[in-house]
Amino acid sequence: MQKLTNKEEEIMHILWKLKKAFVKEVQAEITEDQPHYNTLSTIVRNLEEKGYVNHNAFGNTHQYYPIVSIEDYRKGFMSTAIDNYFNSSYKSMVSFFAKEEKISAAELREILAMIESPKEEK
Repeated sequence: MQKLTNKEEEIMHILWKLKKAFVKEVQAEITEDQPHYNTLSTIVRNLEEKGYVNHNAFGNTHQYYPIVSIEDYRKGFMSTAIDNYFNSSYKSMVSFFAKEEKISAAELREILAMIESPKEEK
């Protein structure tokens, strides 16, 4: 999975939200620093080249939809972040958030209970 720019990621979040959209519909969702239509169209085509979206053609216009789910993107993003910033250690990541006071002891106990609970049969 290729890395996305900040703007590409913003566009993907819009497409995940809308499920399918024309470029004008994506543009309408951008509230700050709205790019020109042609710029946005180029960004969406780049997302298609990277394998994140596909389209249905309606004459000369295209309706785009994500082909990478937000869950799959999250897994890849988090794995890369943990590898790059925490030496592939989930313990280091959790310790970081605990030291930064971004996670409470109660939340850590909830996580521990999830880990210790028997896995549900699929």
